Amino acid sequence: MDFKRHFEIGWQNTLKFIGPVILLTFVQIFVTIITLGILGPVTTAGFMKSLLLAAKEGRTPDVKDLFSEMSLFLPLLGISFVLFVVIFIGFALLVIPGLIMVFAAVFACLYVIPLMVDKRLGLIDAVKNSWDLATRKPLADQAIVTIIYIAIISIGGSIPFAILLAQPLAIFIVLSVYEERVGSLPESQPSQPPPIH
Repeated sequence: MDFKRHFEIGWQNTLKFIGPVILLTFVQIFVTIITLGILGPVTTAGFMKSLLLAAKEGRTPDVKDLFSEMSLFLPLLGISFVLFVVIFIGFALLVIPGLIMVFAAVFACLYVIPLMVDKRLGLIDAVKNSWDLATRKPLADQAIVTIIYIAIISIGGSIPFAILLAQPLAIFIVLSVYEERVGSLPESQPSQPPPIH
């Protein structure tokens, strides 16, 4: 996998839509905080859908996109709660198990929301397909993408206001990798016409 290319695509898309994505990120974080995290998962889905359309079609991200995937509210809240409990148990054991749980959750579920908003898959199918995409050989590629995503979000979250740039950059990078991986799935290739007898 050409990680440099994906980073460049993510950076170029972030710069291209810098104003709208900063506003989008600010509003998404604000909504998540004032709703005590309840609208976090579903507005993240709207956020990803907005950035996916920006990357694929050149469409300028819009704040109203954050609420465009409200039909996914319950399934995304459910999986977020499960992941929160798993990660909480990991950190309750010790720091290292907690970090391992975070890495495992991101590794396995990185493409769940893109698959739900792009391919309109249900939660279970999206989790299965995300796992299939994540475990495609070489596994090191997905491990590196996971580390890059976590590192960008962590660094962005540790510096005041840097998350406004870090979050869209990280997601644009993930969406670039997602597009490459989904585009190379066998079922996405044009089907051959049946042989004529």
